[in-house]
Amino acid sequence: MSFRNLIKDKLPMGSVALVLALAMTAAIVPLAQAANSGDQGLPGDWLSRYASPFSAGLGGATVAVGQEPQAALWNPAGLSWLRRNAVQVTSTRLFDDTTVNGLAFAMPASNLPTFGLNILYLKSGEFETTNELNETLGTFSEGDLVMALSGAHQLADQWSVGANIKLVRQTLEEFSGGGVGLDVGLMGQVVPGVKVAASALNLGGPTITLRAKDESYAQEYRGGVSVELLDGNGLLTAEAVHRDGPGTELRLGGQYRLGALALRAGYFIDNIAAGFGYRLENGLSLDYGMNDHELGMVHRFGLNYAFGGFYTGSKAQPAVFSPTGQNPVTKFLLTAHTKGEVRDWQLTITDRSGAQVRSYAGQGQPPAQIIWDGKDLSGLPLPDGHYTYLLAVTERDGRTTNGRDGSVEISTGGPQGSIGVQ
Repeated sequence: MSFRNLIKDKLPMGSVALVLALAMTAAIVPLAQAANSGDQGLPGDWLSRYASPFSAGLGGATVAVGQEPQAALWNPAGLSWLRRNAVQVTSTRLFDDTTVNGLAFAMPASNLPTFGLNILYLKSGEFETTNELNETLGTFSEGDLVMALSGAHQLADQWSVGANIKLVRQTLEEFSGGGVGLDVGLMGQVVPGVKVAASALNLGGPTITLRAKDESYAQEYRGGVSVELLDGNGLLTAEAVHRDGPGTELRLGGQYRLGALALRAGYFIDNIAAGFGYRLENGLSLDYGMNDHELGMVHRFGLNYAFGGFYTGSKAQPAVFSPTGQNPVTKFLLTAHTKGEVRDWQLTITDRSGAQVRSYAGQGQPPAQIIWDGKDLSGLPLPDGHYTYLLAVTERDGRTTNGRDGSVEISTGGPQGSIGVQ
């Protein structure tokens, strides 16, 4: 049964997501046939092949990830999993002086749906026009504008649904036309750290009339799975994309995070892909993604800013203390602004090797502050050095929000030197 028939037969949405994910992971041989060469020039082909810098680094396999506002273009249900307000600006450099620039925004809410807005604009370079005798008649360019208004809502049992209303405007030479389409999506967490998702794009359009001919974007179905590993520092993703005409593609990707730096690699439309991201303390993050193509390398750049929304935080005051000196303890100031009701929390302190030396935990909202005297789990004083602390808060629906790592130092040594004797 094809992906399209699954949707048409009106299976329950949860069954659709699970079937799509299983079909993607189990049917490796059929998927290896991938999109055939007849897909070039299809209406909306550029949008189907578009990926943000973050998504490109993961091989475009982000239907079950949803960690950025622009991910709503592939699965609007992912917006419900965002925790902070976010603004995203992207720029993609294609071949033949063609660029795709994007602006996206998302605003998560607790009781109301999460809303998002995506704007993409493709501007081609100048193409030469010739007649049947190969004589130059001039040049032309193409412009495509896409605006998608998104909404997503959290369901019980860690599932979310979402939809896009997508408006498209295309200009080619002196011709122009516009159309409207609908996207729907589903995303759920089947076990902690494992998400499955499915989406159906371009339902009922957009259909654009250029030169008195109607051209409709091909309907597209995506199914995928993402798995978090290594305490959230690792991520593996896989996705199947099926379009009427081109057929089915398989996309794969992985990420490993080293503190503020994230390294990514993937397999994107029969070619390798790679990228990285760097997260700053002020909510800014930088992303770069690239993928090989038969016409040349494609480079993608992105800037993201996260602010407000739902988050957890911790801060040590003072950041340097001495259990045997004037500042014998430090206070961890804790904050938690969550989307749902808090089930429990944990503050973990680790040494340079990553080994846990002390932890505090409790039910409900975390306290405003916790006092640490520099001792380990058994009550013994710890040696001088730098230690890392992290606050994690888990909500009733099982989703955990981690704050940013912080650093605190134990320093009991006094001034060093020597006294001369006369």
